[in-house]
Amino acid sequence: MQILIVEDEKRLADALREILSEQKYMTDVVYDGKVGFDYALSGIYDAIILDIMLPHKNGFEIAYELRKNKIETPILMLTAKDTIPDKVSGLNSGADDYMTKPFAPEELIARLKAITRRKGEVILDEATFGDFTFNSSTCQLTKGVKSIHLNFKETELLKLFISRPNAIISKEEIITKVWGYDSDAGSNNVEAYVSFLRRKLSFIGSETEIKSAKKLGYRMECKP
Repeated sequence: MQILIVEDEKRLADALREILSEQKYMTDVVYDGKVGFDYALSGIYDAIILDIMLPHKNGFEIAYELRKNKIETPILMLTAKDTIPDKVSGLNSGADDYMTKPFAPEELIARLKAITRRKGEVILDEATFGDFTFNSSTCQLTKGVKSIHLNFKETELLKLFISRPNAIISKEEIITKVWGYDSDAGSNNVEAYVSFLRRKLSFIGSETEIKSAKKLGYRMECKP
């Protein structure tokens, strides 16, 4: 998953990034409410961790304006404010859940999984697509007795294809989802990793295909 962290306390933001990277989540971190809102408007994120007290635009305003703009990305509000009115305001503005500081890393991960699961976009630890099984915890791709390990970017690419079966995914979306919003990656990077993934599917004997859609992107298809 790709997570946007909007938090002006830099030490906490860095701690959140580390917690999420240990779970193999990709993160973008911004420290300003207005900039965070602009990032969130892209719609590329699987979830947003959003502080309330931010410079230039607070968390309530960001959540409200995102929903007004039809951005349905799950939002987890993370703040020191723990009164009932504050929690109600956060949820009413469009947040999906609310956590107060300090927090346990395990609870943070559990809540992120819960809000993305409700949206139907989370990839479970083990998922079956066509004739293969993929375990996102061990990064193992398996068909029958054959198995192969995927690296981090191959894993993120496969998870993107699994979450959008038979849909054409543009190279631009692949770059933002797999490499990140501010990445310098280009079409050559996408083509290389699609090729790596194709080889690994072939190695385990899968008949699943990643097909090129000329000038549009790629889609993953499995034979019935």
